[in-house]
Amino acid sequence: MPPTSHGPNHLLAELEAAKNRFDSGHAAHIASLLAQLSKLQLTDPPHLIRLHECLLFLRAFPHAPSLVPRVERLLNTFHERIEKLRSTNADLSLFDDFYTSGIAGTIMQDTLPFDVAHWLVRRIPRNVDIAWKDYWDDYQAERARGNTWPRFIPLLEEDADVEANIPWTRWLHAARGRQNPLPWLLNRFAQLPLPARHRAELYDSLRLPVSWRLENLKLSRTSNWARPRRFYFHDRPLIQRNEVSLSDELTLPAPKFEKLSGTAGESVMHAIREIMVVRYRELYGTTLGDPRCVVRADLGRGVVMHFWGLAPARRLPLRAYLAGYTLKNGVPINYIEAIGLCEWIEVGFNTFYTYRQGETAWIYAQALRCLRALTAAKCISIYPYQIGQNNDEAIDSGAFWFYRKLGFRPGRADLQKLCESEEEKIAANPQYRTPPRTLKHLAEAHVFYELGRAEPTGLWDTFSTRNVGLLINRRMAREFDGDSQKIRQASIGVITRALRINPARWTQIQRQSLENWALILALVPDLPRWSPNEKQQLIKIIRAKSAANEMAYLRKTQHHPRLRSELLRLGS
Repeated sequence: MPPTSHGPNHLLAELEAAKNRFDSGHAAHIASLLAQLSKLQLTDPPHLIRLHECLLFLRAFPHAPSLVPRVERLLNTFHERIEKLRSTNADLSLFDDFYTSGIAGTIMQDTLPFDVAHWLVRRIPRNVDIAWKDYWDDYQAERARGNTWPRFIPLLEEDADVEANIPWTRWLHAARGRQNPLPWLLNRFAQLPLPARHRAELYDSLRLPVSWRLENLKLSRTSNWARPRRFYFHDRPLIQRNEVSLSDELTLPAPKFEKLSGTAGESVMHAIREIMVVRYRELYGTTLGDPRCVVRADLGRGVVMHFWGLAPARRLPLRAYLAGYTLKNGVPINYIEAIGLCEWIEVGFNTFYTYRQGETAWIYAQALRCLRALTAAKCISIYPYQIGQNNDEAIDSGAFWFYRKLGFRPGRADLQKLCESEEEKIAANPQYRTPPRTLKHLAEAHVFYELGRAEPTGLWDTFSTRNVGLLINRRMAREFDGDSQKIRQASIGVITRALRINPARWTQIQRQSLENWALILALVPDLPRWSPNEKQQLIKIIRAKSAANEMAYLRKTQHHPRLRSELLRLGS
């Protein structure tokens, strides 16, 4: 194709169209467009953002080897481009949107939880600071300072408990000396003789705003990619959703997993925290993942996925947990979360906005292949939020139909009927689009995909561990006057007698697991009449909750029919 010589808007529109076309000649056309765009200043923030997102897509889905260095060189100019805009006093607020944050050269600000803030300060110590503006005027934050700072600033309570107009900055600067304020504060919290969760809760009560300068750092979205072991270049159209059969993908042999070393696992944990922090996102498992249990799967087409669980001390009381993310040619394009019990898992999957036109359905199918292999799950459930509950973005994108066309079904009979009615309208009129109001209605409950089941479907449709928790709390209110210590002690007594165990030699984490399970098992009236083998297998399940790999625990829950039946009864 001959080169063009139009303005930035036209060139960007051509690039946006060309990045998704893979017929002959398009690699050369893209190279021509990139050459022209590289010569432009692009002083309009929307133009700069559009170019940035196109370049990242092309880095993840390159047409030819010759394009990769061109794309990388252009990405490496963004910190300078942003700095030039800043020098002209341009409005940079567009670069701090939920979908555009993290570009090199920009400054980010958020109220980070303790574990994220502590990690970030150690990761980029010279680029992180407290965002002081307006912080001192926050009354709730002031109360929290008065409650927490006296723990490591001697005699501060003499002032904070009784005086008005406390000179917080003077106290802070006197105590920190020549140390930077944020690292000093975080280190003081880290040294408190408290459990990790309690330290984090105390720090989080401060609601301390933190800012971090991305400059040309590797953790910016602009540069947060790695050189893959082997590139995959696209010289044919990308795989579309209608070309993906989830049932076929899930019957393929299980992917091969490579268990990473502790050092390599630590690198993966740093990578996912970087990926999330520059997007204003956080998951429990991306912040607190266990580097000792990271596995890697190479799934072809330049797609590599990493998965990991939680350290025993950080695990959920009942469900097992996995998190993960995907690299496409070394570029992070999504994150994954799965939480399960027995053969049921709830799955969260989010492809970053920039890459949603890039084989999302096929990559999602590979994520489920991996999760199926790791968990042996047979019932896959999708959170209502994923399909549009309190999620306008999912409504706008028609997320419900993404899952429905892959074979998921609504978990409520009325929604299944509504779904079938909508499908009839679509079949009669291909131009018909489901109204947002109807999509919101369809998003009121989970959707499910079940694999190879001989028994009736729908057993997990109304199950929730929340239902189990509420049952326990109602019992606590009714029988123990709302006292959590009384119900815990009573439940442990009942269960140790029923199972004939003495946990004195168990580890602390195993005893914590027993305490949590005792609350649930105390709701099972015929537990003392279970067979000796059923009780022995139950004890193994309780102790396995703290095993090195939590998937061993999950699989054990799949092979105890009586326990599974009771859990379904209590949680449905």
